[in-house]
Amino acid sequence: MIQLVGPLPNSASLLTCSCGSLLSRCSPLLKMLWSKALCRCPVLVLSLWFCVEAVPIAVDKTKVETPEQELEAPQSVDTGLHYDRYLREVIDFLEKDQHFREKLHNTDMEDIKQGKLAKELDFVGHHVRTKLDELKRQEVNRLRTLIKAKQDVEGGHEMNHKALLMQFEYMNHMNPHTFEVEDLDKLIKSATSDLENYDKDRHEEFKRYEMMKEHKRKEHLKNLDEEQRKDEEQHYEELRKKHANHPKINHPGSQDQLKEVWEESDGLDPNDFDPKTFFKLHDNNGDGYIDQQELEALFTKELEKMYSPNLEEDDMTEMEEERLRMREHVMNEVDTNKDRLVSLDEFLISTNRKEFQEPDSWETLEQAPAYTDEEMKLFEEQLAQEESNLKQKNVELQKQKEELERQQEQLDAQKAELQQAVEQMQIIKLEKANAAVEVKDGGATVAVPPGGQSLPVLQGDSQPLPPSHHQDLPAHS
Repeated sequence: MIQLVGPLPNSASLLTCSCGSLLSRCSPLLKMLWSKALCRCPVLVLSLWFCVEAVPIAVDKTKVETPEQELEAPQSVDTGLHYDRYLREVIDFLEKDQHFREKLHNTDMEDIKQGKLAKELDFVGHHVRTKLDELKRQEVNRLRTLIKAKQDVEGGHEMNHKALLMQFEYMNHMNPHTFEVEDLDKLIKSATSDLENYDKDRHEEFKRYEMMKEHKRKEHLKNLDEEQRKDEEQHYEELRKKHANHPKINHPGSQDQLKEVWEESDGLDPNDFDPKTFFKLHDNNGDGYIDQQELEALFTKELEKMYSPNLEEDDMTEMEEERLRMREHVMNEVDTNKDRLVSLDEFLISTNRKEFQEPDSWETLEQAPAYTDEEMKLFEEQLAQEESNLKQKNVELQKQKEELERQQEQLDAQKAELQQAVEQMQIIKLEKANAAVEVKDGGATVAVPPGGQSLPVLQGDSQPLPPSHHQDLPAHS
């Protein structure tokens, strides 16, 4: 149940689940841009986990060189950015240009972030620029299609397409036809910013998760009687102590922690620990760097000391936060050029520091709460305000419901009255439509038109004479 999170290679990279290359070679730019994507792909996570754990102990890996395998490039995993495809296609095509690729490998991440690399776009080949122009036009058309779809959904009113395109900060919307230096600069900065904020957002989500968990626990206690509350509090303390009662946690990135991996995961003699060999063993893709996901794989043994998915006292969400804290700590200590990669030189330099051989004890989550009392107080006030707003909205909705019910009753009454009036009119219409009314006159049946006079009938004749015969009849004296 251990999830490995970290960087992801680009579409031109190699991926294999052998003990050799797990992730491909790719440029520092791509490593940085893909640094958070793997956590969104459970299939690759699971494959990577099995590969890390499946190394045969009987093999002396210090003497084994795994040949590189030229495999078909796998499909890149989506970073989660809404412009993911455009980003990947632009980077992939730029790396096909020899001049740009050389500049990329000789430019540190800080210069990339400041836009110095983007200026090299002026020196790439004509066919690359032509392809980038095409990619940009396709992306602009995609955005326009999305805007049109939104327009259709919202009623078809007229929209300012140029104004709406301005919200997409990863391209120069003023020039929708050609890919220029400003486009590359905007794309790199937007992707860097969006992906760098991922860890920060995860920390904030975890803090809210912890505060909500504590809030629910308190609310649950309020609904218990005194004896039940006492039992529940005792059970909570027992679980907390059980979770805290774990083996010593080695300081992430320290000699003790790496030696434990060397011995238990790699199956090698701890007395033969060699930092350079260790680096090469755990540079799974052989690109000369330990990236973030390769680094996080080193913390598995430490995390297993504290967390198990089968124990009530262990929270797997907290385990992922602990993993993130460990990775961030080591990167801050070792990654001196802040490119989110640990090079061999950076790693070897870190192993010569006093902190590597004599580290401080690692402060785990139970020792370093995710929130302060003041933050918890503010959180509960916000929850109370949200609850109050919901109640107020519920009252308003109830009033609206009652008003709608009252209006419905009025409509039903009007409908009943209207139906009654329609029925009466139908009766009258039927009466008027009746062409003859039976009238008995001396035993004879006379047909009387509605509103007319009865017609005289001759004795012995069952049929009345037509009106024209009335004037021809002799008068009786």
